[in-house]
Amino acid sequence: MKKTYQPGIFRIKPNVLKISQLIIAVVGLLFFAACKKDSPSVTKTTTSTDTTHTGTGTGTGTGTGTGTGTGTGTGTVIDTLTPSKVAVAALDDEVNTFMTTYDVPAVSVAITKGEKLVYLKAYGVSDKSKGTKAVISDRYRLASCSKQFTSVAIMKLLEQGKIKLSDKVFGDGAILGKTYGTKTYGLHITDITVDELLHHTSGGWGNSVDDPMFSNPTMTTAQLITWTLDNRPLDHVPGTNYDYSNFGYCILGRMIEKITGQTYADAVNALVLKPIGITDMTIGGNTLAEKQTKEVTYYGQSGEDPYAYNITRMDAHGGWVATAADLARFLVYIDKFPVRPDILTSATLTTMYTGSTANAAYGCGWAIAGNNYFHQGSLPGTATEQARLDNGFNFVILANTRSFKANFDANLDQIFWKAFAKNPTWATEDLFLK
Repeated sequence: MKKTYQPGIFRIKPNVLKISQLIIAVVGLLFFAACKKDSPSVTKTTTSTDTTHTGTGTGTGTGTGTGTGTGTGTGTVIDTLTPSKVAVAALDDEVNTFMTTYDVPAVSVAITKGEKLVYLKAYGVSDKSKGTKAVISDRYRLASCSKQFTSVAIMKLLEQGKIKLSDKVFGDGAILGKTYGTKTYGLHITDITVDELLHHTSGGWGNSVDDPMFSNPTMTTAQLITWTLDNRPLDHVPGTNYDYSNFGYCILGRMIEKITGQTYADAVNALVLKPIGITDMTIGGNTLAEKQTKEVTYYGQSGEDPYAYNITRMDAHGGWVATAADLARFLVYIDKFPVRPDILTSATLTTMYTGSTANAAYGCGWAIAGNNYFHQGSLPGTATEQARLDNGFNFVILANTRSFKANFDANLDQIFWKAFAKNPTWATEDLFLK
């Protein structure tokens, strides 16, 4: 039976799968934000990231593993990682079907079980013009899977006592004070809190009414924030309405800079990446000529140009470039599982994975389905997903295109779940570097 929720809340569609000899309810929760698609039609000139959240399924099972971890790895030297030696035909079949159906040149997949990296594989070609075979060291734009790094950085500052979720953002005595804007702040702007930006409940600047991040592409970040404060009043009282806002996460990035005295990228490296051994993530460039080392080439569909957007300005909400293994490593240090010590306390993780009164299905940068926490990312030429699953698995899927064919986002998510339903045999070795 279809159930309609108030605007800003997700709609849920169940899909129950039988797994092997056990009857395990794997409910595929398809989340659709009550706002416009990831980007408008190709006749328009603006775009946006990840406004449609295709949810991940839920499941039961084991896979917590045994052993110890440090949380201070020696570095993910990705070239020395080994692709999975155990062929998982069910996963290969699902990836290949997805790539054929949606004309996807390259896909990279990483899967952990019990906080061990048990599957790591690249598919297709990373550059069609050169016929370059995709490899596991390929880096992809993460689009809105960047937001989770911003959220974790904020949570680290929270634990260090340098910020409170109730802190105000703009105005006298607030974190950013009056750094941005040239006019008297509009109604309720000085009421916005850190918590509301994290939960997309700031009261405005969301995708339902044209996210400011995709306007004025030649402006610097500071100029864009000033322009928005001067020209875009809030639509709602802060805290009362959910509206997915990339601009809100841009502001969070500037708060991280203000508190740490570092650039956003340097602060996230120090707070999040370096402590868990990730060394090769970076903020992406805008044009093909600015492509990073080992970065894939992106391919637009339906007239989209992946190189026409200010990716660098998207840093805190959509600008990171990474490998699938990077994201898999990130997940095992924030997943509440016992093998590798998390870099946040259990209480802080609970805070991060808890929704708001306006939308219980979205936490601080994470979509929520039961005890599963996940996010998709979407830009012209990019489709991504990372998911922490309550059954002991985590998965990452990165692709170098996106499609407007029916069910693209849902079927990206279902690559893992359809393979999982066939109860395949996974590797027992850990492909992560120690």
